[in-house]
Amino acid sequence: MKNIILTFIFILGILFSINPIQTNACTRAVYLGPDSMVITGRTMDWKEDIQSNLYIFPRGIERVGAKTDNTIKWTSKYGSVIATAYDISTSDGMNEMGLVANILYLAEANYTRANDEKPVMGISIWAQYVLDNFATVDEAVKELSKETFRLDAPNLPNNVKSVLHLAISDSTGNSAILEYIDGNLVIHEGREFQVMTNSPIFDQQIALNKYWEEIGGLVMLPGTNRASDRYARASFYIKAVEQSSDPRIAAAGVFSVMRNVSVPIGITTPNQPNISSTRWRSVSNQKDKVYFFESTLSPSIFWVNFKDINFKKGASIKKLALTSGEIYSENAIKDFKNSKPFDYIFGI
Repeated sequence: MKNIILTFIFILGILFSINPIQTNACTRAVYLGPDSMVITGRTMDWKEDIQSNLYIFPRGIERVGAKTDNTIKWTSKYGSVIATAYDISTSDGMNEMGLVANILYLAEANYTRANDEKPVMGISIWAQYVLDNFATVDEAVKELSKETFRLDAPNLPNNVKSVLHLAISDSTGNSAILEYIDGNLVIHEGREFQVMTNSPIFDQQIALNKYWEEIGGLVMLPGTNRASDRYARASFYIKAVEQSSDPRIAAAGVFSVMRNVSVPIGITTPNQPNISSTRWRSVSNQKDKVYFFESTLSPSIFWVNFKDINFKKGASIKKLALTSGEIYSENAIKDFKNSKPFDYIFGI
């Protein structure tokens, strides 16, 4: 066994030296417990404070996918609770049907296809489009696979490229991973796709993880902050933690996995959003419709119970401010304030 491990590590070292794997930020994992208990957790890792706030969006909001006339327009069918990045994009969230969308960094993402004249959608609103329009992964995949639009990806603040991929999961436990590679949309759909991190592309992540599955997590797990190592740890632990229908135990289990794959505060590689400190963690209980949130700068977890939210068309958009050291605990619905919608960043 020792010789096998050393050989594998040697091979990986050669691969990294020839074609270094970007070890980009964030991890997402889906817990599939008994009695239809489905919970999705994620970390948000970034090189700086990503200035996230939470918003509640009701049904019936009129949306546009970009600033150009050559875009798609829609009216939101479902209400949602979302976390922003820099208050210019939806990076994470759950809708009232229990569909969860998580945006993560992917250095290899490329949305450009020659002579593509399809309507444009800004990548900043990609996740919101999914939350607004679909109740299940199956519905979303069927529509998104038609490729009725192309993504436009302007740079994020501080000139960071918005190279991203999307994970979605629903209350049945189904998942899908969506990546644009060389301009082509690649979709992996199925309950088995419980984990997503970052580089390399998802096909290669699966292949790397098979090695660690053969060794077994009780024998050895990789411990670095690399995306492929976090993938291996999340894949093992999301299945190894106590599988319970008790929402408190299940949510605690998912939080424990997300903390295991988090990057400590202060660990950031200059000039890369790669190995970056974990800024916050979210855990979405898709059975009971409760969205939990934990800032690494806060001593407490808080949550939003969807039973307490008015998602009806015409209801106010509400915001929970998180960027000035605010600390919340328990059910934070009372702390949301009426708000204007934020402006999505569009390049076109």
